Amino acid sequence: MIDDTGMQTARVLNEALPYIQRLAGRTVVIKYGGNAMVDEALKTSFARNVVLMKQVGVNPVIVHGGGPQIGRMLDALGKESRFVGGMRVTDSETMDLVEMVLGGQVNKNIVSLINQHGGRAVGLTGKDGTLIRAHALPPQQDADQPDEIIDLGHVGQVEAIDPGIVHVLEDNGFIPVIAPIGVDAQGRSYNINADLVASRVATTLGAEKLLLLTNATGILDDDGALITHTDLDAVDAMIAQGTIAGGMLPKVACVHEALDAGVGAVQIIDGRVENAVLLELFTDAGVGTLVRR
Repeated sequence: MIDDTGMQTARVLNEALPYIQRLAGRTVVIKYGGNAMVDEALKTSFARNVVLMKQVGVNPVIVHGGGPQIGRMLDALGKESRFVGGMRVTDSETMDLVEMVLGGQVNKNIVSLINQHGGRAVGLTGKDGTLIRAHALPPQQDADQPDEIIDLGHVGQVEAIDPGIVHVLEDNGFIPVIAPIGVDAQGRSYNINADLVASRVATTLGAEKLLLLTNATGILDDDGALITHTDLDAVDAMIAQGTIAGGMLPKVACVHEALDAGVGAVQIIDGRVENAVLLELFTDAGVGTLVRR
């Protein structure tokens, strides 16, 4: 006699089949950050989710953050962090630490975890194959001191993405894991917001989907209920009404950029849920908000 657990597993696999068929051979870019990068159980489930995606023919490309890890390293060294408009002021010394933490410790930990679970991950920064060409953000006004204009130093914005090295890795069965560090024509390094890098990577690769893992449930309506499906017109209306505000606004800006540039769909998902990636990609339930044009 087959128990209920076995029957439920079979039903889930059947439910996943059309989603797998739809995504087979396509690229899905995942911005990996928040609690999913900190909690050990969530880190393990994320790595296994990514390996399973590759196993069934989907091409995952990971872009990761690492702000809290950078902050802890600066604190340990007695170096104060200053933020302007949510961006860390990054002098040359801080940029060296950013490269060490993001491109070294954080990136290689993700690569190692994916490989432990049977994947073939390769870590990259924007310097590898000139993947991320960048330039410095202009000086910004400090909201706390409106008369002060702050030079952010090595904080950058994406100028161009050269996907050549990513294509080589995908075609040979590897999973690219990208740290959001860009480089300019003179070889200067820049720390770039990981959401923005993920959006530009997704548009350049012609990704079928962009997944943004967050520490939020997704986009909520006026009553605080999760909106599971929406489109850009509705999103714009919610911004105008103030329904979407605060920390969700930068996420929505990335959603807009990616969809405007041709990405099939963007999903803002709750990275605090175990197996969030598989739930959102391969089941009817989902754990976040899917946005289409």
